Amino acid sequence: MSRKYFGTDGVRGRVGQSPVTPEFVMRLGYSAGKVLVAHGAENGQLKTGERPAVLIGKDTRISGYMLEAALEAGFAAAGVDVCLVGPMPTPAVAYLTRALRLQAGVVISASHNPYYDNGIKFFSAFGTKLDDALEAEIEAGVDLPLECVPSAELGRARRIDDAAGRYIEFCKSTFPNDLDLRGLKIVVDCAHGAAYHIAPHVFHELGAEVVAIGAEPNGLNINKEVGATAPGALSQAVLAHRADMGIALDGDADRLIMVDAEGMIYDGDQLLLAVVRSRLRQGAVAGVVGTLMTNLALEHALSELQVPFARAAVGDRYVLEMLREKGWLFGGENSGHLLCLDKHTTGDGIISALQVLSALRQEGGRLGALLGRLSLYPQVLINVPLVKGFPWKDHTGIAIAVREVEAEMAGSGRVLLRASGTEPLLRVMVEGRDAEVVQAAAERLAAAVREAVAS
Repeated sequence: MSRKYFGTDGVRGRVGQSPVTPEFVMRLGYSAGKVLVAHGAENGQLKTGERPAVLIGKDTRISGYMLEAALEAGFAAAGVDVCLVGPMPTPAVAYLTRALRLQAGVVISASHNPYYDNGIKFFSAFGTKLDDALEAEIEAGVDLPLECVPSAELGRARRIDDAAGRYIEFCKSTFPNDLDLRGLKIVVDCAHGAAYHIAPHVFHELGAEVVAIGAEPNGLNINKEVGATAPGALSQAVLAHRADMGIALDGDADRLIMVDAEGMIYDGDQLLLAVVRSRLRQGAVAGVVGTLMTNLALEHALSELQVPFARAAVGDRYVLEMLREKGWLFGGENSGHLLCLDKHTTGDGIISALQVLSALRQEGGRLGALLGRLSLYPQVLINVPLVKGFPWKDHTGIAIAVREVEAEMAGSGRVLLRASGTEPLLRVMVEGRDAEVVQAAAERLAAAVREAVAS
């Protein structure tokens, strides 16, 4: 489906440049309000005379204040009430929207991107990301004239003061009642993001000794050299504090990367396998969904466990869609998005960490032991800047380079080129058994793309 504004995870871009401007965001809020109210009435979610309401959360970017005001104005013009919760993890907004019986949840965040980017993403009344058709309907209304309901019907705004406490209790409820984290020293890296005032409390209240890093947001430092996209900081902190474990989230806390006591970093593929192996001991696992980027080693490991595996397009929304289609519960991305649908409706970094810690508490030992014989194949990802609209799929030089690399790897690896859904980049990925061959092949392909773009 062709998209004008929405990418794989909502609307995202550089603040001050289209589409991340106050005017556009106000129009987006107005259009979303009209569409969501209409669908709410059709689906019976809104009773006759009931006022529609949405919840708005954000991460810690300085631009969040501006965009929050614009969104609020757009929803109010559409006659939709707004519940404000301030800085709040993306999965918290999904949970609170469902718990408070609201028509939708909106998150102002650019996730793992730098502070100068921002974006808007939506959740349905059921705490799930909107499907493509609904986003297309919202898009179609953005470019129409912005109107306003009569004054008596304008939306109102109120703040939910206990939102953080509600979400902390929800996270804790996903951890077994007969277990705790006493005796564990855990470093929690909040990426100077939305979970800075939440994640440390969750693990502390379950009994752990918590060392918080990346928990001093100033509006400009989100994801800067900390968090799930820069796990080296967590690894160093775990060693420096002689901790048992490290947990890294990204700016909106829907990604998870973990570190063991030796400072070894574990990505989403490894953590997903740890959770699945633990669940298998409790009963059957119907299947697991990964993405085109999922490491081949995970697919092979699941095959040995006789667990069906399927690949979705890159993006946790597509993993979720496939899980729902198949009726499965577990999936994720190597970037750290993990979905445990027996615990939450969306990917949640804090809750995912609790599932791994639960497995460790139940089975003893260290994180590496939960992975069995899993050894990830070398995988190199190079991001190449892409001119908007460049027809890379049809470029002869790029196609020839891909065919040559695939022929040289002779079935011992994979090549994947894909445009980012959130940034103007072409992601060049090569995976195989030989690290040197993989690195060289990725660099060759990246060079071919740069040459094609330059010409």
